[in-house]
Amino acid sequence: MMNGLHYLHSRGFAHRDMKPENILLSAKFILKIADFGFSISLKGRDNTGVLRTKLGTAGYMAPEVLEHHYEGKSVDIFAAGVILFVMYAGSPPF
Repeated sequence: MMNGLHYLHSRGFAHRDMKPENILLSAKFILKIADFGFSISLKGRDNTGVLRTKLGTAGYMAPEVLEHHYEGKSVDIFAAGVILFVMYAGSPPF
């Protein structure tokens, strides 16, 4: 999952809706990230790198998204951390 996010970020995009439902496995058990409906350029609409739209799934959303002033990489990594927590603990952290 982290390699997939790194690839996405290295290509200049943020997913903004990472959650278990958007992670798929191929027949050969290769992880695939799906549903890019909320994805956006890391530069944002105004090329400042600051994103302002409140998007994502509440349980996986980084707190800064609620302030409408965030960086795409950070919110994707936060959501990945929540996903990994759920995988380990069997329940959401919040």
